Amino acid sequence: MTPSALEKQLAAALESRQARHIQRSLPPSADIDLVDFSSNDYLSLSKSPELRDRFLEKLASTEQVLGSGGSRLLVNGSPHVDLENRLRAFFNRSDDPPISKPSPLPILATDALLFNSGFDANVGFFACVPQPADFIVYDEYIHASVHDGMRLSRARSIPFKHNSVEDLENVLLGLKGERPELSDGIGSVFIAVESLYSMDGTISPLPEIIQVAESAFPNNNAYISVDEAHSTGIYGPGGRGIVSMLGLQDRVFARLHTFGKALAGTGAVLLVSPLVKQYLINYARTLIYTTSLSYANIVSANCSFDFLESGRAEALSRHVLALSEHLTTTLADILHHSLTPITPDILSLPEYMQPSASSSPSLLQLPTPIVPLMTSYPRPLAARLRALGLNVRPITWPTVPKGKERVRICLHAKNSFEEVDLLVRYSMQWAAEVAVESSGLVSAKL
Repeated sequence: MTPSALEKQLAAALESRQARHIQRSLPPSADIDLVDFSSNDYLSLSKSPELRDRFLEKLASTEQVLGSGGSRLLVNGSPHVDLENRLRAFFNRSDDPPISKPSPLPILATDALLFNSGFDANVGFFACVPQPADFIVYDEYIHASVHDGMRLSRARSIPFKHNSVEDLENVLLGLKGERPELSDGIGSVFIAVESLYSMDGTISPLPEIIQVAESAFPNNNAYISVDEAHSTGIYGPGGRGIVSMLGLQDRVFARLHTFGKALAGTGAVLLVSPLVKQYLINYARTLIYTTSLSYANIVSANCSFDFLESGRAEALSRHVLALSEHLTTTLADILHHSLTPITPDILSLPEYMQPSASSSPSLLQLPTPIVPLMTSYPRPLAARLRALGLNVRPITWPTVPKGKERVRICLHAKNSFEEVDLLVRYSMQWAAEVAVESSGLVSAKL
């Protein structure tokens, strides 16, 4: 049968990606037998016998297990409401005095609203909450879900350079010049950031971002939205994230926490004011027009938060962050002392992860479970490591900007220091081979 016009177009698009070595594919099922340096299961809770036993015990004693019956607006199950109430209390709790000044925002309380995923939550929020003539100012590395929400939004969106407080300030001041009425509190500016960026392992300078926003818009019409998907369970008291770690809860308009990464579950929660929650219930299409989380998902999330509240996750988090420091310091030292000159395009750590990046450690130098190995040859490096039993994935454009290719390393509580040492050794062996080969090719051309 002759291919249709559509089939030809789809095939041509895939062939183009294959020719440019950027075609995506699902990982083979055999990956489960490799050492995990790839998944977002940072606390290794998906492999926790204790969590598994608790989940099965809860399932056995729960009447409602299968399905959920429909959209939250049709069947508002009490387990969903109970989990929202629990998360509202959990994320509003303050174990330590806040290190920031009191909030100037008129937000009297924070409420919680469940979504089926962090993607759904971001799309739903940014598509409907910013109003016509408002602005969304976003970090250039913000997640794809925010981009999809902004495409549906009636507000205008403007990027700022990744983690650059200076560029953010310039953008905000430019908006005030373009729309003087913003200075009088007429209209709103939403600032979208992640607390921990999933591809770079960078931490947002949240105190400075909030300070710039409040200074530029003292009439309380700048609203900070923080995606905590990759920091939940890892940072802050009880694993409540970086916003809580910094005591900034009352200065953030919306916080997103997901259950599918460190918590080994499914779903997400948006922490917003009661007013915004009611608005989302009425206007967020990703909430209104989809079947809600199954009761089994709710049981799973509750078990994961049991684990966090018990304090047992804190030791796991400390281990993950210790592995991160070990990886970056060991690799940087070996690269520095390598007898074979290895150029940064072959293998390097990002500048901000270099041990000498700053003489005075700051928030931006905190260890993270995400460590990118920068290389212009991500697929060959990933293939070598996978052949040696380490599960890693190459990251290329369009997931990251051109020229920023890398093999992203995700560290987990089940990883050992010995496994990290193997990762460093195998990576260096590969890099040395590439360096020698590249040197030989250059000599031959000369």
